Amino acid sequence: MNTKVTKIASKKKKAASKKSGIKTFEAGDVLFHENDVAESLYIIQSGQLRLYKPKGKGFIDLAILRSGEVLGEMAYFDEKSRRRSCSAAAMVKTEVVEISFLAFAKTIEGLNPWFKTIINTLADRLRKTNDKVKELEGNSVGYGTGGKVAGYVFLHNADIIKMLSTLYLATKNHGTKKESHWEIHMNRLKFYLYDVYALAEVKFEEFLNLLKAADILKIGKDEDGLPKMVHMYNPEDLRNMLVFFNTQKMLEDSKKLNISKDCATFLKFILNWLRKSGASGPRVEADISEIVTEMRSANLKISEESLKDAVDAGLCEDIIVGSGNKLTSVINFEKLKNIYPSIVLMLAIKDLNESKAADGKGKY
Repeated sequence: MNTKVTKIASKKKKAASKKSGIKTFEAGDVLFHENDVAESLYIIQSGQLRLYKPKGKGFIDLAILRSGEVLGEMAYFDEKSRRRSCSAAAMVKTEVVEISFLAFAKTIEGLNPWFKTIINTLADRLRKTNDKVKELEGNSVGYGTGGKVAGYVFLHNADIIKMLSTLYLATKNHGTKKESHWEIHMNRLKFYLYDVYALAEVKFEEFLNLLKAADILKIGKDEDGLPKMVHMYNPEDLRNMLVFFNTQKMLEDSKKLNISKDCATFLKFILNWLRKSGASGPRVEADISEIVTEMRSANLKISEESLKDAVDAGLCEDIIVGSGNKLTSVINFEKLKNIYPSIVLMLAIKDLNESKAADGKGKY
């Protein structure tokens, strides 16, 4: 009997030990969900992890963890259930070291009994404090008419305006102009956004990722070699975005700009074509037939009908069929150049909000 028990314990030990090691998560991958059975803790080697707590159709964002920080350790001290107290997901490509609780227990066992008592007491107090804080936290939901709860909204228009105005004004007033860009330290931006506006840290981090993906800015290293220096190519792009989102906020839903993804892609090819052709001036003619051919060469199944949203928005005129069935359109070039980055950001924010409103199923 003892031999059998020993063999079972040995198998469990080997299974648990296999969980330890380096793991890589892509952006959006979930490490664990709230109430999952916990068997490991994690040390972040690179990247960013988001801790959140599902609530209704939305989430309460708790914290962002970065390189060198630990997560998942609280479940080790919760011997009653060994359940995760929140969910965790990667914000960008993230590498972590996973340490099984079995391996961690060996380290704890080597401590003096009184020291283990202190650790367990502190962990219990911290968990109770976290529970009280979570009870008081609000959820980022949208509200419909009459104060009724609408769909979950991660980034509200007001959040976007706060972040864009802070990025623009702080950079223009406190930033340093270099030969090819402006730069400002992240700590300066966080002072205004976190201490003044009380904006949730996770919202700014996600927003920065969107701006980086749109090539509006990039993050460089500061004097200490830390990735905390924000490089902005043209702060006026931020100003144009700020005007755009502020204007959209004032409009009725029926009058807000509505551009589909296919239309946005079409506009991108139009801009590239006009720039390559050396076009200048407020209004110029574009060869739509040639642009459609370029899109098809890029394996994009987008037809000229996709340009309708841009026509309705006054970014271009109706497509004209000329001799030889050549398609052309007059493009509001200056307006399109100014508004296109805002269109890209608007669609990215829409995708982000929709992904975070997916009831926590799959990728957040």
